[in-house]
Amino acid sequence: MKKILLIATAFIVGFSANAQQKADDIIKVKSEKFDFGKIKQNAPVTTYFEFTNTSDKPIVIESAVASCGCTTPEYAKEPIAPKATTKIKVGYNAAALGAFTKPVTVKLAGVTETKILTITGEVLDPAAYDTYVKQGVNQKAKPAAAKTTKSS
Repeated sequence: MKKILLIATAFIVGFSANAQQKADDIIKVKSEKFDFGKIKQNAPVTTYFEFTNTSDKPIVIESAVASCGCTTPEYAKEPIAPKATTKIKVGYNAAALGAFTKPVTVKLAGVTETKILTITGEVLDPAAYDTYVKQGVNQKAKPAAAKTTKSS
C-alpha cells in the first residue's frame, strides 16, 4: 500500500512540475543579449529588449531585476495582450572601467521560470575612448585593400 501511495505521489508531483509554464512557452524575446561594444566612462547607455506575448492570454511582467545598481531595467506594468509586443528598457551607468557582463532577471506573473537578459560591453576612460574613436575613423578612411580585421 505504501508503495502505491509513494508511486502515485511521485506521479502527481512529476505531472504538476511538467504542467508549469515556462517563460519561453509564452513569450518570444527578439534578442536576449546586447553588446554595447566600447563605451566612454560616465556616459550612460541604454538599450531595449523586445518581448512578444505568444500565448492566447494577457501576461504581466512581475519584475525585472538587475544584478547591481549600475544597471537599471524599466518595464510596463500593464498586461501585455496576446500577440502584442512590449519593450524592457535597460540602462547602464558606465562608471566602472573595464569589461562588463550584467544580467537582468525578468519574472512573469504565474510563471516559475525566469528569463535572463544580458548586456555586455567595455568601459574605457575618456582618453582611451577618444583614441579608440579616432582610430575607428582612420580605419574607415583607408582604402578597402588596406583594412585589417580583428580576430575574436
